[in-house]
Formats: sequence, structure tokens, C-alpha cells
Amino acid sequence: LSVSPGLKLKNHFVDKHRVELIQRVSNIEPILDDYDRIRALQTSQEKMRELYSGPLKAGSASKDVFYQILQTHERLLLNDLC
Repeated sequence: LSVSPGLKLKNHFVDKHRVELIQRVSNIEPILDDYDRIRALQTSQEKMRELYSGPLKAGSASKDVFYQILQTHERLLLNDLC
């Protein structure tokens, strides 16, 4: 995966837009393919919060991967947030 130059900033895109991503990511199922426990939660917001409290706490490498996944599944939202 190639990382966009803007992702190396102190405030990672995923951190900077945490609230917006939790509220607005709607195509969450493809993102959760490997997270069955998270998939079982009721709302997209609950699922996004669980991602932030687990895998996305791991550091910038995990956030970079998540950003790349968002580019695939939520490109319009990312364009809107930029």
C-alpha cells in the first residue's frame, strides 16, 4: 500500500475527522470483513466507535491501512472531508 503524503502529519486524517467518520461512514460492512464481533453491533456508529477503541488505537500504521480502506469504500465522504 502506498501512503498519501498527508498521512504522516502529527494529526492523522483518521484522528482529525474521527467524529465525522463515526457519524458518516455508512458502507461499514466491507470494512469489517475480518471483525465479526464488531459486525454484530447494531448501528454503523457503534461499529465505528468500536474500531476507534480497538484496532485504530494501535498507531499510525493501522490508521494508514484504515485510510486506504476508506479510500476504496468511502471515497466520496473522504473527498467531502478534505
